Amino acid sequence: MGTLRPEELATPEAFLRNPKLVWEWYEWRRERVRAAQPNAGHRALADMQRRAPRFTLVTQNVDGLHQRAGAQDVIELHGNILRSKCFDEDAVRENFVAGADVPPRCPVCGGMMRPDVVWFGEALPEEALRKAFAEAEGCEVFLSIGTSALVYPAAQLPFMALGRGAVVVEINRDPTPLSERAQYSVRALAAEFLPRLVRTAWPGEG
Repeated sequence: MGTLRPEELATPEAFLRNPKLVWEWYEWRRERVRAAQPNAGHRALADMQRRAPRFTLVTQNVDGLHQRAGAQDVIELHGNILRSKCFDEDAVRENFVAGADVPPRCPVCGGMMRPDVVWFGEALPEEALRKAFAEAEGCEVFLSIGTSALVYPAAQLPFMALGRGAVVVEINRDPTPLSERAQYSVRALAAEFLPRLVRTAWPGEG
């Protein structure tokens, strides 16, 4: 499974062409996600959310590790690989349990189920994107963490915040198109820098 290319499988067309292969590839990926653990960066962001009077966490990740670290009300722009939705109705089926069919069938309409992630060529979830835009335009400080700032429309968010006068802090190992515009651009890994940032912002609250 590890040799398969995401660009060739993570599309609606690939799913319709070979739904069994795509579903089984995502099951393999889900196993890896379930085995993963939140790192110090995930935990630091959850800690910030608990301490800050207002804190919104928007992610392009689909692994659910922010929630497992303790974050609440996470805005997931690209979905969540551990959820499933009906391909025909584009509706998440909560508490879905797969049956013997591969891919499994929707318990409501009988259509094929698929992972609740944004595939290549698909639009981002409208409500999640609306919330993310509103939070970016209304924030005072915007942290851009570990993202290339190349994938739109998510890449718009820090620039929207800048346009409304927010302080933008970029934390990334490599420079990005945001680096020269952000007030602060830190070359660092999130798992190493964010815990230090929490200790600095809230000293003595450990």
